[in-house]
Amino acid sequence: MKKALITGITGFVGSHLAEFLLNEGVAVYGTVRWRSKKENLDGFVDKLKISEMDLRDAHSMQTLIDEVKPDYIFHLAAQSFVPTSWNSPSETLTTNIIGNLNLLEAVKKSDCDPVIQIAGSSEEYGLVNPDEVPIKETNPLRPLSPYGVSKVGQELLSIQYHMSYGIKTIVTRAFNHTGPRRGEFFVTSNFAKQIAEIEQGSKEPVMQVGNLEAKRDFTDVRDVVRAYWYTVNKCEYGGVYNICSGKSVTIQYMLNLLLKMSDKKIEIKQDPSRMRPSDVEVLHGDCSRFMEKTGWKPEIPFEKTMKDLLNYWREKV
Repeated sequence: MKKALITGITGFVGSHLAEFLLNEGVAVYGTVRWRSKKENLDGFVDKLKISEMDLRDAHSMQTLIDEVKPDYIFHLAAQSFVPTSWNSPSETLTTNIIGNLNLLEAVKKSDCDPVIQIAGSSEEYGLVNPDEVPIKETNPLRPLSPYGVSKVGQELLSIQYHMSYGIKTIVTRAFNHTGPRRGEFFVTSNFAKQIAEIEQGSKEPVMQVGNLEAKRDFTDVRDVVRAYWYTVNKCEYGGVYNICSGKSVTIQYMLNLLLKMSDKKIEIKQDPSRMRPSDVEVLHGDCSRFMEKTGWKPEIPFEKTMKDLLNYWREKV
């Protein structure tokens, strides 16, 4: 049986990936922080082998790699919330870049030879000019947040370790992805939660929003984790691949879609605290390179993704 290690297994994507891999017959190992909640793993946590670890601790990372000897590593653990990176840039850079370095060093010093998927981000592109859409992997990287910078750092380190030491790294730049279990601070989930609370009566019928004009390329998380599995099985080592739907919608469109799924009359108010110092206005990806390499394509319609997310919060609140 093949063994896969997922860093950040209790997170939104990590939990969906763990569930997917179990269904593929893979033995799944995962890392968690001591304060991590395991509710995303409800129903299948007993099928996993979980270890407590801090990415910034090189010794514990080395011990884990030597013990598990994984065939695949999916490096998802990170400080992944863009607004937090403005408030805690040092923590974001340390967790993401040094944590990535510790993983690569541990693999280099081990006697295993795993294929490693490094979860980059479309935030690496940052400032995108109108004539650069849809965004290809060859587009210049102009990150507009400390988070975006940290992801560029992770990517460059991972490619360098492949070229210098032959480590089998593959970088994925996933565009926005959402669905059930998405953290409440991310825009799609935050809006869905607010609507569910209004329907329940625990919140007044007023939605707090930020920038509604930004355009984003959304993919269902269940399609994304399938893409990650294709990545470690079909992509070239040292390569970089976009993963996206190839379509973009405004945040306003996404909000209107959610509002149509509720029978409540809801007022919309802009909250200045939700506005970023500099925002990426357009993220619209081109994933033709990945699709040609793997045969993957997104299968779940955006409307179903948002309906499933809203129903998730209706049950949760």
